[in-house]
Amino acid sequence: MSSWWFDPELNGGVAGRAFADLEQVFSLEGERITQDSLSEVLLLEREGRRYYVKRYSGNGKNARKRWFGLRQWLAPPRVKKEWQNLLLFHDWEIPTAQLAAYGLERRCGGFRRGAVVTEEIPNTTDLAKLAQRCDPRLRDRRWVAEVSAQVARIARRMHDLNFVHNDLMWRNLLVTNGDAPVVYLIDCPSGRFWWGPFLQHRIVKDLACLDKVGKYHLTRGQRLRFYLDYAGRDRLNAGDKRRVRRIVRFFEGRE
Repeated sequence: MSSWWFDPELNGGVAGRAFADLEQVFSLEGERITQDSLSEVLLLEREGRRYYVKRYSGNGKNARKRWFGLRQWLAPPRVKKEWQNLLLFHDWEIPTAQLAAYGLERRCGGFRRGAVVTEEIPNTTDLAKLAQRCDPRLRDRRWVAEVSAQVARIARRMHDLNFVHNDLMWRNLLVTNGDAPVVYLIDCPSGRFWWGPFLQHRIVKDLACLDKVGKYHLTRGQRLRFYLDYAGRDRLNAGDKRRVRRIVRFFEGRE
């Protein structure tokens, strides 16, 4: 059994034919960006637009992490969570990639394969690449303040709705080139809703993921400004101080 959706605006064009169904998407060839035991990502161009095609297949090599093969029947497939979370971001007015097509195929009730196709966000670079090449924008206080404030708003919007990204790394934040940066949040197959103490732990993890790279490229004052923007305060209270300590210690001994 298969389910498939693609953007009706693509219907009749070259891109529409390329993304018409799951079988067609799995036959596409393009520049391979990443590949692991669960998925691969291709970059291809159709009608002057570039698209990322993420294809999931199989159940992974690590049996323990994949629930000894039972995940394909008992848990929502990662590909489904990925497109559902992108749709949530659109609903929450969080800038993200535009979906061009998505769907999956099941066999005997178990997940077999699936794909998500997103349109490339032009003129953007992920924050991790900027950090790797020591981009001069990271030394521009005005630029950093604008980007930091947008990331803080995105994180707070998700967390206020009991949702956590679970991989809120700099590589999953795209920023537009130019003097007026706009931040986009992408790639969220692990995001989900949490409650109570589990939510608070996951929030700390999200913020610690951001600080994992931030501590090497931002000043202490910039990191504090990010947290204050996130918390919506002018100064830290006692609860904030406890949370900040948890954030900065989260990855101790694991880096």
